[in-house]
Amino acid sequence: MGQLPSPLHPARTRRGGRVRRRLATAAAALALSAGLTAAGPHASAAGLTATGPHASAAGLTQVTGFGSNPGNLSMYTHVPDGLPAGAPLVVALHGCTQSASDYHAGSGWPRIADRDGFALVFPQTTGANNANSCFNWFDPADSARGRGEALSIRQMVDKAVALYGSDTGRVYITGLSAGGGMTANMLAAYPDVFAGGAVASGPPASCATTLTAAYTCMYSPPDRTPAQWGALVRSAAPAGTSAWPRVAVWQGTADTTVAPANAAELRDQWTDVWGVGQTPSRTAALGGGTTLDEYDDPSGRPAVRVYTVAGMAHGLAVDPGSGADQCGTAGTYYLDTICSSHHTALFWGLDREGDGGDPGTLPAPTGLALAGTTDTTATLSWGAVSGAAAYEVHRDGTRTGTTTSTSHTDTGLATGTTYTYTVAAVDAAGVPGPVSSPVTATTTGHTPACHTASNYAHTVAGRAHQSGGHTYAAGSGQAMGLWNTFTTRTLKETSPGYHVVADAGCPA
Repeated sequence: MGQLPSPLHPARTRRGGRVRRRLATAAAALALSAGLTAAGPHASAAGLTATGPHASAAGLTQVTGFGSNPGNLSMYTHVPDGLPAGAPLVVALHGCTQSASDYHAGSGWPRIADRDGFALVFPQTTGANNANSCFNWFDPADSARGRGEALSIRQMVDKAVALYGSDTGRVYITGLSAGGGMTANMLAAYPDVFAGGAVASGPPASCATTLTAAYTCMYSPPDRTPAQWGALVRSAAPAGTSAWPRVAVWQGTADTTVAPANAAELRDQWTDVWGVGQTPSRTAALGGGTTLDEYDDPSGRPAVRVYTVAGMAHGLAVDPGSGADQCGTAGTYYLDTICSSHHTALFWGLDREGDGGDPGTLPAPTGLALAGTTDTTATLSWGAVSGAAAYEVHRDGTRTGTTTSTSHTDTGLATGTTYTYTVAAVDAAGVPGPVSSPVTATTTGHTPACHTASNYAHTVAGRAHQSGGHTYAAGSGQAMGLWNTFTTRTLKETSPGYHVVADAGCPA
């Protein structure tokens, strides 16, 4: 982490004719800026001068006149050619010292937008607002509903909807680092605007309202109860809110800028908001050393997803390449592991070929059942659908195979891991219908084990690690409290090397 600016030297900014004083360290407070001291290999947005409302799939266009803009932000958009009205809209927030152009070039979102058909908005802040060009996620004057930068971003959404005819029921927001912190606050402040969000290497909503608290959130977030975290969201939202966005959390286990415990606190916050427990409905292994924990709403649909990337430092997970599930450009704080933008888009249902596309006329298959598993395979069967030319099999929301029969064996799976499958019937025109009810499959090769011990003993045994005097479960990164021999916790190993806190009970 780079050296932080001195908190003793305030920086000045000017907005709307009035002078506001900000501490230069406020920028670094999301190192969230602390690591982001270089923009990496990507171009600056300074050269973007287009002012028209339409962008091609090749790059960015600046849009002006999007409202009163109390946050003094700039608006850039990426719109695939020929995008029809009624398409989704995604807002993507850069990290500290980055720009709209940098995030456009590195994050992989433009590739996903061109593939799946939705518009992108890239808000941009500058050193005039914050010494390190961070979004001021920790300042209520900028992150609360109807104020500062938060209101400017809200006005950008309205402008994009007016320009591109975006579906107001399918507006989403995501961000990295400081942009992740602002994303969490926007989801809390505007649940009536955003259907979903994704926080990458960022803190929970309303974690900090001062500079000092911002540092605490980054390095050792408060170990609040789920109810306490959830109350912060409910107090930020309009009174009487009952519908909440679906939230994805992305976190690297080797992040020393934003401690992995932030992911656990985010999970606690949003599962409480949804009124569900903190035990995963299922756990799956993805590529790039990534573990996915899903937390279902009462209807059985994931409301919260936590993606934990083993060994990843501070940054956004990308996976350069031309494959269907690849995206992004590796560079400073764009880390070559897995394409987070692809998986987030699947979670939100933005993929045209999956749950997010217009369904065909065929009904969903019934009777999906697990026929058997091995260490690396799962075999499924289901009832035939009249008129089906083929069937698509989806594993954890991603299409994994197509078959003309009513059975399928999925291969190359991780041992002792749970996966969720659905199937859709494909008509003669190649259009898939709605997916079936899900079924889960757990491969053999690992028996979940429970261990009750002191936090010190857990770390010695490799079931946990310690950072800054606090203990975190290996794999899940869940906060376990102080690192000592007096604090006793129970951990359950749900898959090899992946442990979750199970103090309430741990049947093996």
